Amino acid sequence: MTSVLWLPDLGRSVDNLLLHKLRTLLTMLGMIFGVAAVVAMLSIGAGAQQQVMAFIEDLGVRNLIVEAHETTEFQAYQKVRQQSPGLTFHDIRAMQGTVPGLDMLSPRKRFTPSQVIPKPQGELPVVYGVESNYRQIAGLKISAGRFFTPEEAARAAAVCVLGEAARVRLFGLAEALDRFVKVNGQWYQVIGVAGPQAVVQGDVAGLPGQDRNNALYVPTGAAMFRLEDNYSQFRDEIDGVYMRLKADADVIAAAATVRGILSASHRGADDYALVVPAELLAEQQRTKRIFDIVMVALASISLLVGGIGIMNIMLASVLERTHEIGLRRAIGARRTDIMRQFVMETTLIAVAGGTLGLLLGASMSRLIASFAGWSTIISGGSLVLAFSVSVLIGLVSGVYPAMKAARLDPVQALHYE
Repeated sequence: MTSVLWLPDLGRSVDNLLLHKLRTLLTMLGMIFGVAAVVAMLSIGAGAQQQVMAFIEDLGVRNLIVEAHETTEFQAYQKVRQQSPGLTFHDIRAMQGTVPGLDMLSPRKRFTPSQVIPKPQGELPVVYGVESNYRQIAGLKISAGRFFTPEEAARAAAVCVLGEAARVRLFGLAEALDRFVKVNGQWYQVIGVAGPQAVVQGDVAGLPGQDRNNALYVPTGAAMFRLEDNYSQFRDEIDGVYMRLKADADVIAAAATVRGILSASHRGADDYALVVPAELLAEQQRTKRIFDIVMVALASISLLVGGIGIMNIMLASVLERTHEIGLRRAIGARRTDIMRQFVMETTLIAVAGGTLGLLLGASMSRLIASFAGWSTIISGGSLVLAFSVSVLIGLVSGVYPAMKAARLDPVQALHYE
């Protein structure tokens, strides 16, 4: 019964809006651009956050990572060495014997080679000297071949595992397994290829921004004894440590122990960073929630402006249709009927503007992803939020004009010119 009463009002609302097509479209523009701004901004933010979250999750929530802060400036190097010996195997042994709940540990020696054969298409791959258990610690997936064994690591065998990007840049579409790669004069046999890993642009909590897919993994000894770069005299004995804790281990307590060990051996020098992915993940989740709230608040200003535009146009429409309102009241229309008429018109404007805004926002996100190279994610939550806010603002904006129209005196309205 109620729907039958609303259908005539709906038809009249559509007719009134179509009667002034250009004015209706201009009224909707505020809603269209407001909703598009909300969707686009949330999709960009979600894409950026997902990249960082995936990178942190790839680091492992049960892991601890120590990253050395090295320098190639002689004076800075001398100043640090007066206080700290840098990251050494002595630190490794102290961690192995002290850190509670430690399951696995791998040192890392990283090199940036000056020459690689075959000549890669693009940047040279970075060489990571690690132990055989690095694959389990880092959750490294092997897409072809295998990782090197503890026996190969112990004898510093000249074998390597390529990251996905390094494989493509060195060998293109050709088979990489059992081929050889020459790094700074040393030949390494390719025994495996690692699957793709998440990467981010820029540093994250002390970890340098680097394409982990453009990497070449070799045994620690094979990196230390077979390779040497132009700045070897400035390097720490090792430049990184990866630890994985047992499932029931207290990550915070283990991190505190590592900090204590390094603070004592480095005499308080700030030449390293301890990265706790579990803490980073929790912090990033809090940051994401705050970011979403701020983005919605900023983008909602556009929706508020659109709502003000709707109210302005509807007030003008009330004046324009005063005689019509008086005539309807004179033949028996109630105040609620008049209010329903105007609220329905504002609702139609808000719904139509919100729908077009969703389409525009989704298109903008795709264009940004295509041309700017940014990662964007359009979530169902962002679409529902933007559309709901637009409809709510439209409804609120239409209430005052509807009340003003309903309160008009029928006799004065009929004589209004």
